[in-house]
Amino acid sequence: MTKTMWTQGVEWLAAAADPRSCTGEWDHGEGIALLEAGRFWDVLSVPDRLGLLTLDLLWRPGVRGPGPTLVDTAAGRVGFFVPPDPSGGWVGAGLRYAAKGAWVAVPPPYRAARFLEWLVPPDGTGTLHAPDALEEALREANGTLAVLAPLCGR
Repeated sequence: MTKTMWTQGVEWLAAAADPRSCTGEWDHGEGIALLEAGRFWDVLSVPDRLGLLTLDLLWRPGVRGPGPTLVDTAAGRVGFFVPPDPSGGWVGAGLRYAAKGAWVAVPPPYRAARFLEWLVPPDGTGTLHAPDALEEALREANGTLAVLAPLCGR
């Protein structure tokens, strides 16, 4: 990613909060800022095995490239940034949905912080995961994991 894209990614993320305090936390604090979901994006969080396989599926030819994706290695979760959805229509075992009123811990787009790391950092253009493509990839990944679970002893 070029420096311009990093700068745009920082500005885009910081716009979801107070930009000065956000960049201050990234540069001089813990390296993690709390940003409110629901304004520019919501976050769908899934268990890491499901999320990592889903992200792989989203890189297929013919599918629009994935949007910002964050991994939390301490919690074992992957967060997909999706367009705000007032109805919050994501339902499934192990799914968590952060919408308006929820706060999400994020590192800056240019580096990891503690247990948080961008798998796909925001590029500053506002690109998010397409909900339909994400749902399809989640279903496919879940089906694959269900088939593999008995073979792996899980």
